[in-house]
Amino acid sequence: MFLERVYDESLAQAAYVVACDHTNLAIVIDANRDIESCLRVAEHQKFQIIAATETHIHADFVSGTRELARRTGARLLLSVEGGPGWQYAFAGADSTLLRHGDSFDVGMLRFDVRHTPGHSPEHLSFVVTDRGMSERPVGMFTGDFIFVGDVGRPDLLERAAKQEGTMDGMARRLFKSLQSTKDLPDYLQLWPGHGAGSACGKALGALPSTTLGFERVANWAFQFADENSFVDEVLSGQPEPPGYFARMKSVNRGGPPPLPTFGALREAGAQAIQDAFHTGVTVIDVRPSADYAADHIPGTLSIPMGSSFATWAGTFVSESRDIMLLADDDDRLERARHTLALIGLDRVVGRAGRRARDEWQSEFGELERVEQVSVEQVADGDERAVIDVRGDAEWQEGHLPNARHYFLGDLIRKTRDLPHDTPIAVHCHGGTRASVAASLLQAQGFTNVANMSGGYRAWSNAKLPVERDEKPADV
Repeated sequence: MFLERVYDESLAQAAYVVACDHTNLAIVIDANRDIESCLRVAEHQKFQIIAATETHIHADFVSGTRELARRTGARLLLSVEGGPGWQYAFAGADSTLLRHGDSFDVGMLRFDVRHTPGHSPEHLSFVVTDRGMSERPVGMFTGDFIFVGDVGRPDLLERAAKQEGTMDGMARRLFKSLQSTKDLPDYLQLWPGHGAGSACGKALGALPSTTLGFERVANWAFQFADENSFVDEVLSGQPEPPGYFARMKSVNRGGPPPLPTFGALREAGAQAIQDAFHTGVTVIDVRPSADYAADHIPGTLSIPMGSSFATWAGTFVSESRDIMLLADDDDRLERARHTLALIGLDRVVGRAGRRARDEWQSEFGELERVEQVSVEQVADGDERAVIDVRGDAEWQEGHLPNARHYFLGDLIRKTRDLPHDTPIAVHCHGGTRASVAASLLQAQGFTNVANMSGGYRAWSNAKLPVERDEKPADV
């Protein structure tokens, strides 16, 4: 058996190329929209991809399974579990529909299908046996069911897709799915669909794989014999779901489109950026937070290219609007463009860099900046209103006295009635979300916005006073 994990850092997401090395036949599991990386693995190893499948209808990226099957002639293997609302609309004559208890072969590899709902109603896991070696199973592809140190969150139907009243039921289904693994051996290797940084759980580990036996002793979710206690724990402390998850579910259920071909982007000057603002183009500055704070074109949205770029771009950028990217190096800009495409934001129409900022100064006036204030200045009674843009769970664990809690995703709505000359110090845990928040506030017309340097981490490290609430304050 051949196995290669194809990992995308920007999504914290894993696809798998699995092949029978006796027959050189392969299957790809959970490919994202950029299928070229999986195709390169198969080409390099001289494998023929005969099947393409996925564990569930993904919410955090555009799936590449459909396009992979089209490009290679592979058979589509799709879940038919989950009920009427969770069927693949594009499943046709080229598809095999999978149910709990089914099995299929790829050469001498046998894949046994298990319905493991909880994260989503239709979720499947695949137990693989390498019959060239043994009739005992070697591992399981768990998708968003079991992660290293965590399990898939069961609250997304309610919190992201707005299906009210589903959280409790999904959590109970997840508990039963975990209980259903009791017949599987400790030695079974587990290959999950995400790593640390994914929003599909609350505390994912960074290891690329694990074993069922290790998770049974180390994963918090396996420590509960009582269903009600498990439900309480799995639903507590879940981070706010990114704003684009519901849209991704709809795209992937209806028929995800292929990755577009990237052509050269038009280099924009200051006038073109000014025109972009007037025509509704979203202008995103993807430079590091410190660079944005030092100088930026007024009205731009700061989303630093990094591990949370997809989360905040998906939350604040509409798929119906053109996008312009600002960066000072080509690599950062191209990575941002690629990540946007992975979540279905394809309408990038231009780019700009240092030259455009210089032109702006000569043609339209001074660049904007975000003032930096230290935690000591805030603690000593700085006159600014302190706005904490972290999530609810982070707020509950500890926050600055007298701070206002406005989760970043709700910031524009929550600050709508604040006078625009209000002096503000914004912070998150470290800095990225604060940079996004400062740019949103400035774009809304707030004239006195600063960032508390180092965020809550710096405040805590300085041993400054901390308050804790049972539930988030919403002032």
